[in-house]
Amino acid sequence: MRIALAAVCLGLLLVGVAPADSLNVRLVGTCDTPGAVMGVAVSGSHAYVADGDSGFGVISVTDPTMPYEVGHYDTTGNELGVAVDSGHAYVAAYLDGLRVISVADPTHPVEVGCCDTMNQAHGVAAGGEYVYVADFTGLWVVLVHDPANPVAVGHYDTPGSARRVSLSGDYAYVADQESGLVVVSIADPAHPTWAGHCATPTWAYGVAVSGSYAYVVNSNAGLSVISVTDPTHPVQVGYCAVPSQAWDVAVDGNLVYVADPDSGLRVISVADPAHPLEVGYYDTPGHPQSVAADGNYAYVADYTAGMQILEFYGAGVQERPSAEVRMANGGATILSGSRIQSLEPSAVFDAMGRRVSNPKPGVCFVRGEGRGTGNEGRIRKVVITR
Repeated sequence: MRIALAAVCLGLLLVGVAPADSLNVRLVGTCDTPGAVMGVAVSGSHAYVADGDSGFGVISVTDPTMPYEVGHYDTTGNELGVAVDSGHAYVAAYLDGLRVISVADPTHPVEVGCCDTMNQAHGVAAGGEYVYVADFTGLWVVLVHDPANPVAVGHYDTPGSARRVSLSGDYAYVADQESGLVVVSIADPAHPTWAGHCATPTWAYGVAVSGSYAYVVNSNAGLSVISVTDPTHPVQVGYCAVPSQAWDVAVDGNLVYVADPDSGLRVISVADPAHPLEVGYYDTPGHPQSVAADGNYAYVADYTAGMQILEFYGAGVQERPSAEVRMANGGATILSGSRIQSLEPSAVFDAMGRRVSNPKPGVCFVRGEGRGTGNEGRIRKVVITR
């Protein structure tokens, strides 16, 4: 056994580990789809995907480790965004406007209605009897009281090209590509009006709103945290860069999930909105286009790689008193007695050489670069006790 274990450690030393993910984010499950997934929404035990030019899919996520498609509908357009409400999915279908799909039976989704939004429908949000579509001509308000006969009842022409929309109270928050965050009053849905505006560093691609903050992703300029305590005077209060591009955003509690087509999923803590901080990441196999969040799980529309489900572990593990492994932001600190060894970046493996995110009591191995110790690449054994 000792010889076999030594062989495992030697293999880890020779092969190394690509820095594809932080230690507190792991891939839970994946589901292939016929097309290229552009949008995703989650409701209950199902995820709903806008599958590009292959239509619309319903995926069971009852067991996040084994997601599988249970239903599919081949729409006529190029599906980019999706929202779900009261047994219906609302799909932003690019040049084909808004498509309304009944998902009362998730295994047999069927289109029941459609509404032309005149240009390029990219994003959609649902709120009761109305659906709000971010179209390059601005924000469209569509009455869906009768889902079989959706009717556009209001329109607001934003300064730039509307990409995404999020709702909160009597306001629609629009990621307006060229102008930033545009706040539109929808107190009277038939007559949406300008409420406020906050410029962002570069093109605004996505927006999510939670409480008194809007989170806007800005192409290659990262995440802007904007206070909307007064929606008529939104003000940027915080900013966090991402490695490449930021195309979509979802928020759950104090965590913001950003879809970056070139560097995967980025997890950002906004516990202090003025100082957002990246706390985890995972480089998915495809190119993330959109993201939805539900609890500790993030559902990523990963383009041609299907839908990926990832789990965020939080601050990692802490073990006391005889040994401690702290993991955050891809680094680890090992405490053993009075000796402290800091390793960054690092990876943790179990006794069989398998990479793990949540080590169990017993022996594990941490591989990393010793800061100025000359021990770069060494694997150190740690005994975890509880």
